[in-house]
Amino acid sequence: MRTFSTSDLSRKSGDIIASALQGPISINQRGKPRLVMLSVEQYEALVGSAPERTAGATTEMPQDLVHDVANAIDGYLLETRTEP
Repeated sequence: MRTFSTSDLSRKSGDIIASALQGPISINQRGKPRLVMLSVEQYEALVGSAPERTAGATTEMPQDLVHDVANAIDGYLLETRTEP
């Protein structure tokens, strides 16, 4: 990923835009990454590929489903503890 500084934004805006159209770029401020710039097409592809998420409380779930989820979590945790 190409990197530009915040001071480059005013001096090299054309270069920055051209570079962002080719791929994501990083904008650094005081040597630390602060922003990522990417084309609309890249952004839409990124957002469009993200699964829609919902949240809820286990108190609202049927008890048998709560039990299944708890077992799945326990199994996952046990599996990750035994991996090298």
